[in-house]
Amino acid sequence: MAQAFCSTRVLTPDGLMPATLLIEEGRFVEIRSGANAVAGAHDCGNSVLLPGLVDSHVHINEPGRSEWEGFATATRAAAAGGITTLVDMPLNCVPETTDVDALEAKRAAAQGKAWVDWAAWGGVVRGNAACLQPLADAGVPGFKCFLIHSGIDGFAWVDEADLRAALKQLQGTGLPLLAHAEVAAPVEAATAALANHDWRAYATYLASRPDAAEIEAIALLIRLAEEFQTPIHIVHLSSAAALPLLRDARKRGAPVTVETCTQYLHCAAEEIPDGATEYKCAPPIRSAENRDKLWKALDDGLIDFVVTDHSPCPPAMKHREEGRWDKAWGGIASLGLALPVLWTGMRARGIGIERIAQWMASGPARLAGFEGKKGTLATGADADFVVFDPEVEWTVTQDDLHFRHKISPYLGARLQGKVRETWLRGEQAYSQGTFTGDSRGLELVRR
Repeated sequence: MAQAFCSTRVLTPDGLMPATLLIEEGRFVEIRSGANAVAGAHDCGNSVLLPGLVDSHVHINEPGRSEWEGFATATRAAAAGGITTLVDMPLNCVPETTDVDALEAKRAAAQGKAWVDWAAWGGVVRGNAACLQPLADAGVPGFKCFLIHSGIDGFAWVDEADLRAALKQLQGTGLPLLAHAEVAAPVEAATAALANHDWRAYATYLASRPDAAEIEAIALLIRLAEEFQTPIHIVHLSSAAALPLLRDARKRGAPVTVETCTQYLHCAAEEIPDGATEYKCAPPIRSAENRDKLWKALDDGLIDFVVTDHSPCPPAMKHREEGRWDKAWGGIASLGLALPVLWTGMRARGIGIERIAQWMASGPARLAGFEGKKGTLATGADADFVVFDPEVEWTVTQDDLHFRHKISPYLGARLQGKVRETWLRGEQAYSQGTFTGDSRGLELVRR
C-alpha cells in the first residue's frame, strides 16, 4: 500500500511548492502537485519537506577506533540532523581502507549498527596504486588522499609521483579522487618560525597553516586533473585565496569540484577564544572576511556543496585544559547540526531555502555516484526525506549531540531551524528527539 506525505512547502526538483509525496516499497513513485492531493496523506502542515541530506565527508572511525566514534553513534547523529546517507573517510579506522580486505572489515563492523545508509571511500596512500582497481571493483565510490601528514601514521601522504600513479589507475573509471589540499613545505616553514610563540593563542595556530599551503596544493591538483582528464575533488576548502585558481580552472573546463564545510561558513578566527581547541581543524577556520568570500563563492556556484568533515576524538585528545593548539587533535565534531548551522547563515544573508537541496543533498550525492537515487525528492529515488521547521530558534545543548563524545564548538550556539523527523526509504528513523524503528541502514555500492 502506498504511503503519502504532504506539506504546503515541499522542496521538489522544480522548487518549493505545495505537494504530496507518494511512496511504495521504499521509493518515491509520484510527486503530486498540491498539499492534501491524496486522501489520508500524513499532513506535515507548513513544515518544509527536504530531500534526505547526504554528507560525503565523515569520519566514522570504525573498525579499530570505536572509542573515537562508531557506526551506531555516527549514524544516529546523522539521522537526528536529517542526513540519510554518509560516506566514510578511509583514514581513521584500523585497518585504513586502502585495500579490499580493509573494506571487508569495515563492512563487517557496520552490520546491524547503521541507522542511515552509508558508503566508504577508498584510500590512496604511498605505494598502494595496485589496490585501487580492486577497490573500485568492490564498489567504493571514489578515493581520498592527503598531500600532507594526515595525523594518522598508517595513512601516508602522497606526492606528485604517487598522484600520477593513482590517476593512471583511475583514468577511465569515472571515479573521483578526493584530496586534502595542503602541501607540507609552507606549513613546516611557518611552524618553525612560530616555535617560540604562544601556542594557546588561536592566532599562532592560524599562522601555522598559511593560505599558501592550500594554494600550492590546489594548483598542483588542477594541473593533474587537466592532464589526466580525471575528476579531482578538493575537500574542505578553507582559503578564499584559492578561489581565483578554481574559477580559472572552471572556465577552462577542468574536471575539478570543490566543497567547503559548515565550520568555515559559520565561524571566524576573530571570534575563537584562545585555548578553545574544540575549534581546531585543518585547514583552519580563517577570518570573517575570508568567510564572506566563501559564502559568495558558494552562492555563485564556484563551491559545489557543503559537508561537515565530522572528525571526533576522545576528550583527552583535545587537550582542552592545557589549551595548546599544537597538541590538540585537529577535527570538529558536528554531525547532526549541519542543516541548522547552514540555514542560520543562509537566512542571515537572504538566501532561499531552495539552495539546501543542491548544497547538502544532490551535490554530494552526485560526487559519490548516487545521483537520482539519493538526495532528491523525485520519482524513482529512495524515499529519504526530512521534516524541517525553518522558523524555530534554539540553543545547542549536550542533549542535542548524538555523536559519541559531547564536545563541539557549536555547544551554546543559537541556531535557526530544527529537524523534526527523518525518514529513510519510507520508514521513520528519527522523530522529535527519539530514534524510531531500528538500525536498518544499508551500504551503498557503486558499480
